[in-house]
Amino acid sequence: MNLALWIAAGLLAAVALVGGITKTFVPKERLAAQHGGEWTRNAGVGFVKTLGVLELLAAVGLVLPAALDIAPVMVPVTALCWILLMVGAMVTHGRLGQFKLVMVNSVYLLLAAFIVGGHIAA
Repeated sequence: MNLALWIAAGLLAAVALVGGITKTFVPKERLAAQHGGEWTRNAGVGFVKTLGVLELLAAVGLVLPAALDIAPVMVPVTALCWILLMVGAMVTHGRLGQFKLVMVNSVYLLLAAFIVGGHIAA
């Protein structure tokens, strides 16, 4: 189970890292032009960058506390926060009719729920 939790956390951290880098460093106009980036058209630059920073922090929080054995309780807390972020993403993409992205976000949500549940059971 421990190995499965590490793999799940690593995968989710990689997703968060890529999303965070993209939202933080790619201009909003370029994001809006990409498939699935339509949500950024009506969002402020600060909001998009804030989401990017939160995703970067999630990437760190999903791996580093357990790897360093410093406050490992932060891993399931971060995963729980990721669940909340994915609910918001699913609502946003659902309103835009982007149901494939809703399904992708639901997979990320389930992965995070596995991490939370695995750490609670341990």
